[in-house]
Amino acid sequence: MSAAPLALYRRSLGNFRDTMSIVMRRFAVRPARYPRILWSVWLIAWALLTVAVFLRLDSGAGEMRGEWSPGFVRFTDFFTQFGLGGWYLIPSALCLVAANLTDWRGLSRQRRMLVYNWTCFAFLVLCAAGLSGLAVNLLKYGIGRARPLYFNDFGVLSLHPFAMDARFAGFPSGHATTMGAVFGILLLLFPRRWYIALAVTACIASTRVFVGAHYPSDTIAGFGLGLGFAVASGLVFARLGFIFGQTSAKLPVRKRTFRLAPSRAPRGRVSMPGPVKGGEIGADRTSTH
Repeated sequence: MSAAPLALYRRSLGNFRDTMSIVMRRFAVRPARYPRILWSVWLIAWALLTVAVFLRLDSGAGEMRGEWSPGFVRFTDFFTQFGLGGWYLIPSALCLVAANLTDWRGLSRQRRMLVYNWTCFAFLVLCAAGLSGLAVNLLKYGIGRARPLYFNDFGVLSLHPFAMDARFAGFPSGHATTMGAVFGILLLLFPRRWYIALAVTACIASTRVFVGAHYPSDTIAGFGLGLGFAVASGLVFARLGFIFGQTSAKLPVRKRTFRLAPSRAPRGRVSMPGPVKGGEIGADRTSTH
């Protein structure tokens, strides 16, 4: 192996080891104190809403399949593509690869902080969208609900557990799960604009009904699943001090040091992180908890 690839390999391995060391050390020294969220209440509400939508809307959606105007279907078919997990997982994975190959110690403090924030953000997206995507695929193939495309053949509630057939992978919706995770991330990062994030992500999730791929209850179940994974990921990140700080609030609060664009503050007044110590960035020195 030539000198350049060998140096790159060593840097990548060293960055990975440093990162894992930071995570493990923070897990060890930071107590597992999480806000008291009434998960059982939210779970019951989510289940009841899914059942109510199933009883009131699913049969009608099955009967309406194919009745929507071609122009409207093309419109929804375009936007439904934004529910694919690849839009969020692939850029996040590439961001982590780039960060892993970066010489952190050779960066200025401001650039180091920027790379640190992008690395944390990419991890958050992978945890929220990636883990919820894995869970929804296990559920949808395990449950085996027939899609509305086959409403006339199988009806509104035809279950074929572990059929491992895409025709019987309707509940929950994978696209809606991704949109729920995206909404959860935006909710944590921009809590004052939650209604905008909800409107956009819910509309994209609902397109799965109009293209005939899912029933309304499939999208409700998937959206709630993705949201739950995003909030849980945010709570763990807050415990570790990544992106969020631990507070007495019900949801994690974003740190003031978390920015994905360079600061525009005057050079002499920019608040910088401390020096690298074993690969860890001293971001907590300028953060709020």
